[in-house]
Amino acid sequence: MKKILALVLALLLSLSLSGALAEDLGAPVKIVVTLTAVSTDTHAKAMMEFERYVEEASGGNIDVEVYTDAVLFTQEEEVVAVAGNDAQMSLVSASWLTTLSPWVGMFAAGYTFKSYDHMTAVLNGEIGKSAFARIGEEQGVLPLGAWYLGSRQISLSEDRAIRTPEDLNGVNLRMPNSDAWLELGRALGANPTPISFSELYLALQTGVVDGQDNPLPTVESAKFYEVQSSITITNHLVDSVWPAINLEFWNGLTEAQQRIILEGVEAGRKYCDETNLAREAELVEFFKSQGLHVYEADLDAFAAHVTDYYLASPTSADWDLDLLEQIRAMG
Repeated sequence: MKKILALVLALLLSLSLSGALAEDLGAPVKIVVTLTAVSTDTHAKAMMEFERYVEEASGGNIDVEVYTDAVLFTQEEEVVAVAGNDAQMSLVSASWLTTLSPWVGMFAAGYTFKSYDHMTAVLNGEIGKSAFARIGEEQGVLPLGAWYLGSRQISLSEDRAIRTPEDLNGVNLRMPNSDAWLELGRALGANPTPISFSELYLALQTGVVDGQDNPLPTVESAKFYEVQSSITITNHLVDSVWPAINLEFWNGLTEAQQRIILEGVEAGRKYCDETNLAREAELVEFFKSQGLHVYEADLDAFAAHVTDYYLASPTSADWDLDLLEQIRAMG
Protein backbone atom coordinates (compact mmCIF):
# COMPACT_ATOMS: atom_id res chain seq x y z
CA MET A 1 0.00 0.00 0.00
CA LYS A 2 2.86 2.35 0.89
CA LYS A 3 4.55 1.59 -2.45
CA ILE A 4 1.36 2.40 -4.33
CA LEU A 5 0.96 5.65 -2.39
CA ALA A 6 4.56 6.60 -3.10
CA LEU A 7 4.07 5.94 -6.81
CA VAL A 8 0.90 8.04 -6.86
CA LEU A 9 2.65 10.89 -5.08
CA ALA A 10 5.61 10.66 -7.49
CA LEU A 11 3.24 10.76 -10.45
CA LEU A 12 1.39 13.75 -9.06
CA LEU A 13 4.68 15.53 -8.42
CA SER A 14 5.82 14.79 -11.97
CA LEU A 15 2.58 16.11 -13.41
CA SER A 16 2.84 19.16 -11.21
CA LEU A 17 6.38 19.87 -12.38
CA SER A 18 5.38 19.35 -16.01
CA GLY A 19 2.50 21.76 -15.56
CA ALA A 20 4.78 24.29 -13.93
CA LEU A 21 7.30 23.92 -16.76
CA ALA A 22 4.62 24.45 -19.38
CA GLU A 23 3.32 27.46 -17.49
CA ASP A 24 6.81 28.96 -17.20
CA LEU A 25 7.51 28.43 -20.89
CA GLY A 26 4.27 29.99 -22.09
CA ALA A 27 2.00 28.91 -24.91
CA PRO A 28 3.34 26.18 -27.24
CA VAL A 29 4.98 27.40 -30.45
CA LYS A 30 6.10 25.85 -33.74
CA ILE A 31 9.31 26.75 -35.56
CA VAL A 32 9.51 25.94 -39.27
CA VAL A 33 13.12 25.82 -40.45
CA THR A 34 13.84 26.12 -44.18
CA LEU A 35 17.21 24.97 -45.56
CA THR A 36 18.62 24.65 -49.06
CA ALA A 37 21.34 22.38 -47.69
CA VAL A 38 21.11 18.72 -48.63
CA SER A 39 20.11 16.49 -45.74
CA THR A 40 23.59 14.96 -45.57
CA ASP A 41 25.31 18.32 -45.08
CA THR A 42 26.84 18.77 -41.66
CA HIS A 43 24.98 22.01 -41.04
CA ALA A 44 21.69 20.32 -41.95
CA LYS A 45 22.47 17.56 -39.44
CA ALA A 46 23.43 20.24 -36.92
CA MET A 47 19.97 21.74 -37.32
CA MET A 48 18.56 18.30 -36.51
CA GLU A 49 20.62 18.47 -33.31
CA PHE A 50 19.03 21.85 -32.64
CA GLU A 51 15.60 20.33 -33.21
CA ARG A 52 16.30 17.39 -30.90
CA TYR A 53 17.65 19.57 -28.10
CA VAL A 54 14.91 22.20 -28.23
CA GLU A 55 12.05 19.73 -28.32
CA GLU A 56 13.47 17.64 -25.46
CA ALA A 57 14.46 20.61 -23.29
CA SER A 58 11.06 22.25 -23.76
CA GLY A 59 9.14 19.04 -23.15
CA GLY A 60 7.44 19.51 -26.52
CA ASN A 61 6.46 23.10 -25.81
CA ILE A 62 8.57 24.17 -28.80
CA ASP A 63 7.89 22.09 -31.91
CA VAL A 64 10.61 22.30 -34.58
CA GLU A 65 10.08 21.20 -38.19
CA VAL A 66 13.21 21.13 -40.38
CA TYR A 67 12.90 21.06 -44.18
CA THR A 68 16.08 20.49 -46.21
CA ASP A 69 16.97 20.34 -49.94
CA ALA A 70 15.16 23.60 -50.82
CA VAL A 71 11.80 21.89 -50.36
CA LEU A 72 10.15 25.07 -49.10
CA PHE A 73 12.25 27.93 -50.50
CA THR A 74 15.25 28.36 -52.79
CA GLN A 75 18.54 29.77 -51.57
CA GLU A 76 17.60 33.16 -53.00
CA GLU A 77 14.24 33.16 -51.17
CA GLU A 78 15.24 32.07 -47.67
CA VAL A 79 16.00 35.43 -46.07
CA VAL A 80 12.80 36.96 -47.43
CA ALA A 81 10.82 33.96 -46.18
CA VAL A 82 12.17 34.34 -42.65
CA ALA A 83 11.74 38.12 -42.69
CA GLY A 84 8.10 37.60 -43.67
CA ASN A 85 7.61 34.85 -41.08
CA ASP A 86 6.67 32.36 -43.80
CA ALA A 87 9.33 30.27 -42.08
CA GLN A 88 10.61 31.12 -38.63
CA MET A 89 14.25 30.10 -39.03
CA SER A 90 16.94 29.34 -41.58
CA LEU A 91 20.71 29.15 -41.87
CA VAL A 92 21.93 32.26 -43.66
CA SER A 93 25.35 33.64 -44.50
CA ALA A 94 26.58 37.21 -44.42
CA SER A 95 26.44 37.49 -48.21
CA TRP A 96 22.66 37.00 -48.27
CA LEU A 97 22.17 39.89 -45.82
CA THR A 98 24.08 42.59 -47.67
CA THR A 99 21.22 43.79 -49.87
CA LEU A 100 19.51 45.58 -46.98
CA SER A 101 22.62 45.86 -44.79
CA PRO A 102 25.57 46.61 -47.12
CA TRP A 103 27.97 46.99 -44.18
CA VAL A 104 27.64 43.23 -43.50
CA GLY A 105 29.69 42.69 -46.65
CA MET A 106 32.91 43.02 -44.67
CA PHE A 107 32.07 39.71 -42.94
CA ALA A 108 31.63 38.08 -46.35
CA ALA A 109 34.78 39.49 -47.92
CA GLY A 110 37.66 37.21 -48.76
CA TYR A 111 40.40 36.85 -46.15
CA THR A 112 38.59 38.80 -43.42
CA PHE A 113 39.17 35.81 -41.14
CA LYS A 114 42.44 33.91 -40.98
CA SER A 115 41.27 30.75 -39.25
CA TYR A 116 38.36 28.98 -37.59
CA ASP A 117 39.44 30.25 -34.16
CA HIS A 118 39.58 33.80 -35.49
CA MET A 119 36.13 33.59 -37.07
CA THR A 120 34.34 32.07 -34.10
CA ALA A 121 36.01 34.44 -31.62
CA VAL A 122 34.66 37.39 -33.59
CA LEU A 123 31.21 36.20 -34.61
CA ASN A 124 30.37 34.31 -31.42
CA GLY A 125 31.78 37.11 -29.27
CA GLU A 126 30.75 40.68 -28.51
CA ILE A 127 31.40 41.95 -32.06
CA GLY A 128 29.11 39.30 -33.49
CA LYS A 129 26.41 39.89 -30.90
CA SER A 130 26.36 43.61 -31.68
CA ALA A 131 26.36 43.01 -35.45
CA PHE A 132 23.55 40.45 -35.20
CA ALA A 133 21.38 42.82 -33.15
CA ARG A 134 21.84 45.54 -35.79
CA ILE A 135 20.92 43.09 -38.58
CA GLY A 136 17.77 42.18 -36.65
CA GLU A 137 16.76 45.84 -36.37
CA GLU A 138 17.41 46.53 -40.05
CA GLN A 139 15.96 43.37 -41.60
CA GLY A 140 13.67 41.70 -39.07
CA VAL A 141 15.93 38.63 -39.21
CA LEU A 142 18.01 38.01 -36.08
CA PRO A 143 21.11 35.76 -36.31
CA LEU A 144 21.63 33.85 -33.06
CA GLY A 145 25.20 32.66 -33.59
CA ALA A 146 27.71 31.44 -36.17
CA TRP A 147 28.32 27.80 -37.17
CA TYR A 148 31.48 26.79 -39.02
CA LEU A 149 30.72 25.73 -42.56
CA GLY A 150 34.36 25.26 -43.51
CA SER A 151 37.00 27.22 -45.38
CA ARG A 152 36.05 27.69 -49.03
CA GLN A 153 38.31 26.28 -51.73
CA ILE A 154 38.20 26.43 -55.54
CA SER A 155 37.50 23.24 -57.48
CA LEU A 156 37.45 22.84 -61.26
CA SER A 157 36.09 20.33 -63.71
CA GLU A 158 39.49 20.24 -65.44
CA ASP A 159 42.80 19.28 -63.84
CA ARG A 160 44.28 22.72 -63.35
CA ALA A 161 46.25 24.33 -60.54
CA ILE A 162 45.22 27.82 -59.43
CA ARG A 163 48.36 29.37 -57.96
CA THR A 164 47.49 33.09 -58.21
CA PRO A 165 44.41 35.18 -59.04
CA GLU A 166 45.72 35.54 -62.60
CA ASP A 167 45.12 31.80 -63.07
CA LEU A 168 41.38 32.42 -62.65
CA ASN A 169 41.22 34.86 -65.54
CA GLY A 170 38.41 33.72 -67.84
CA VAL A 171 37.27 30.93 -65.51
CA ASN A 172 33.48 30.77 -65.20
CA LEU A 173 33.23 30.19 -61.47
CA ARG A 174 29.83 29.40 -60.01
CA MET A 175 28.85 31.70 -57.17
CA PRO A 176 25.56 32.02 -55.29
CA ASN A 177 23.28 34.65 -56.79
CA SER A 178 23.78 37.71 -54.62
CA ASP A 179 25.80 40.86 -55.19
CA ALA A 180 28.19 40.06 -52.33
CA TRP A 181 28.89 36.54 -53.58
CA LEU A 182 29.44 37.75 -57.15
CA GLU A 183 31.77 40.47 -55.88
CA LEU A 184 33.82 37.82 -54.09
CA GLY A 185 34.16 35.93 -57.37
CA ARG A 186 35.42 39.05 -59.11
CA ALA A 187 37.81 39.80 -56.23
CA LEU A 188 39.31 36.33 -56.67
CA GLY A 189 39.98 37.09 -60.34
CA ALA A 190 37.30 34.87 -61.86
CA ASN A 191 34.22 35.41 -64.00
CA PRO A 192 31.48 34.76 -61.42
CA THR A 193 28.41 32.95 -62.75
CA PRO A 194 25.27 32.91 -60.56
CA ILE A 195 23.71 29.47 -60.14
CA SER A 196 21.51 28.20 -57.32
CA PHE A 197 23.03 25.50 -55.13
CA SER A 198 20.33 22.99 -56.03
CA GLU A 199 21.28 23.34 -59.73
CA LEU A 200 25.05 23.27 -59.29
CA TYR A 201 25.80 19.56 -59.74
CA LEU A 202 24.15 19.51 -63.16
CA ALA A 203 25.82 22.79 -64.13
CA LEU A 204 29.23 21.28 -63.37
CA GLN A 205 28.37 18.03 -65.12
CA THR A 206 27.25 19.74 -68.33
CA GLY A 207 29.98 22.39 -68.41
CA VAL A 208 27.72 25.38 -67.83
CA VAL A 209 30.42 26.53 -65.41
CA ASP A 210 34.10 25.61 -65.16
CA GLY A 211 34.15 25.26 -61.41
CA GLN A 212 32.80 26.33 -58.06
CA ASP A 213 33.88 27.32 -54.58
CA ASN A 214 32.72 25.57 -51.43
CA PRO A 215 34.17 24.14 -48.23
CA LEU A 216 35.53 20.61 -48.58
CA PRO A 217 32.75 19.04 -46.46
CA THR A 218 30.16 20.50 -48.85
CA VAL A 219 32.06 19.27 -51.90
CA GLU A 220 31.91 15.78 -50.39
CA SER A 221 28.33 15.77 -49.12
CA ALA A 222 26.91 17.24 -52.34
CA LYS A 223 29.13 14.85 -54.37
CA PHE A 224 30.56 17.62 -56.54
CA TYR A 225 33.83 15.67 -56.62
CA GLU A 226 32.12 13.19 -58.94
CA VAL A 227 32.12 15.79 -61.72
CA GLN A 228 35.37 17.60 -60.92
CA SER A 229 39.05 16.89 -61.45
CA SER A 230 41.00 19.29 -59.23
CA ILE A 231 40.81 21.30 -56.03
CA THR A 232 43.04 24.22 -55.11
CA ILE A 233 43.38 25.16 -51.45
CA THR A 234 42.80 28.91 -51.33
CA ASN A 235 41.12 29.31 -47.92
CA HIS A 236 39.65 32.50 -49.34
CA LEU A 237 36.66 32.55 -47.02
CA VAL A 238 36.52 31.03 -43.55
CA ASP A 239 32.83 30.45 -43.99
CA SER A 240 30.03 30.30 -41.48
CA VAL A 241 26.27 29.98 -41.53
CA TRP A 242 24.13 31.87 -39.07
CA PRO A 243 21.01 30.30 -37.53
CA ALA A 244 18.63 33.24 -37.90
CA ILE A 245 15.10 33.71 -36.62
CA ASN A 246 12.25 36.08 -37.45
CA LEU A 247 12.69 38.98 -35.02
CA GLU A 248 8.98 39.52 -34.32
CA PHE A 249 8.54 35.81 -33.63
CA TRP A 250 11.59 35.89 -31.35
CA ASN A 251 10.29 38.90 -29.41
CA GLY A 252 6.97 37.09 -28.89
CA LEU A 253 8.65 34.18 -27.09
CA THR A 254 9.05 33.96 -23.35
CA GLU A 255 12.49 34.31 -21.81
CA ALA A 256 12.44 30.60 -21.00
CA GLN A 257 11.69 29.70 -24.63
CA GLN A 258 14.43 32.04 -25.86
CA ARG A 259 16.92 30.48 -23.46
CA ILE A 260 16.14 26.96 -24.69
CA ILE A 261 16.47 28.06 -28.32
CA LEU A 262 19.85 29.67 -27.63
CA GLU A 263 20.98 26.48 -25.89
CA GLY A 264 19.80 24.56 -28.95
CA VAL A 265 21.80 26.88 -31.21
CA GLU A 266 24.88 26.16 -29.12
CA ALA A 267 24.24 22.40 -29.31
CA GLY A 268 23.99 22.70 -33.09
CA ARG A 269 27.14 24.83 -33.25
CA LYS A 270 29.14 22.32 -31.23
CA TYR A 271 28.10 19.49 -33.55
CA CYS A 272 28.64 21.52 -36.74
CA ASP A 273 32.01 22.99 -35.80
CA GLU A 274 33.55 19.82 -34.43
CA THR A 275 32.30 17.70 -37.32
CA ASN A 276 33.46 20.07 -40.06
CA LEU A 277 36.89 20.58 -38.49
CA ALA A 278 37.37 16.82 -38.29
CA ARG A 279 36.13 16.27 -41.86
CA GLU A 280 38.35 18.98 -43.32
CA ALA A 281 41.37 17.26 -41.78
CA GLU A 282 40.66 14.01 -43.63
CA LEU A 283 38.93 15.01 -46.86
CA VAL A 284 42.02 15.99 -48.84
CA GLU A 285 43.15 12.36 -48.78
CA PHE A 286 39.63 11.22 -49.62
CA PHE A 287 39.51 13.41 -52.72
CA LYS A 288 42.91 12.18 -53.80
CA SER A 289 41.63 8.62 -53.45
CA GLN A 290 38.79 9.57 -55.80
CA GLY A 291 41.27 10.64 -58.47
CA LEU A 292 41.23 14.40 -57.91
CA HIS A 293 44.45 16.43 -57.88
CA VAL A 294 44.83 18.80 -54.95
CA TYR A 295 46.98 21.94 -55.31
CA GLU A 296 48.12 24.72 -52.98
CA ALA A 297 47.56 28.36 -53.95
CA ASP A 298 49.86 31.27 -53.12
CA LEU A 299 47.77 32.51 -50.22
CA ASP A 300 49.69 35.77 -49.80
CA ALA A 301 49.15 36.63 -53.46
CA PHE A 302 45.43 35.89 -53.19
CA ALA A 303 44.99 37.79 -49.92
CA ALA A 304 46.76 40.88 -51.26
CA HIS A 305 44.80 40.83 -54.52
CA VAL A 306 41.44 40.36 -52.82
CA THR A 307 42.08 43.04 -50.17
CA ASP A 308 43.20 45.59 -52.77
CA TYR A 309 40.17 44.80 -54.92
CA TYR A 310 37.69 45.41 -52.11
CA LEU A 311 39.31 48.61 -50.88
CA ALA A 312 39.20 50.02 -54.43
CA SER A 313 35.59 48.92 -54.95
CA PRO A 314 32.45 50.92 -54.05
CA THR A 315 31.44 47.78 -52.15
CA SER A 316 33.55 48.80 -49.17
CA ALA A 317 32.09 52.32 -48.96
CA ASP A 318 29.52 51.17 -46.40
CA TRP A 319 31.96 49.15 -44.30
CA ASP A 320 33.20 50.14 -40.87
CA LEU A 321 36.89 50.04 -41.80
CA ASP A 322 38.02 50.72 -38.23
CA LEU A 323 36.03 47.72 -37.02
CA LEU A 324 37.36 45.65 -39.91
CA GLU A 325 40.92 46.53 -38.89
CA GLN A 326 40.09 45.55 -35.30
CA ILE A 327 38.69 42.22 -36.53
CA ARG A 328 41.76 41.48 -38.65
CA ALA A 329 44.05 42.37 -35.75
CA MET A 330 42.29 39.71 -33.66
CA GLY A 331 43.57 37.09 -36.10
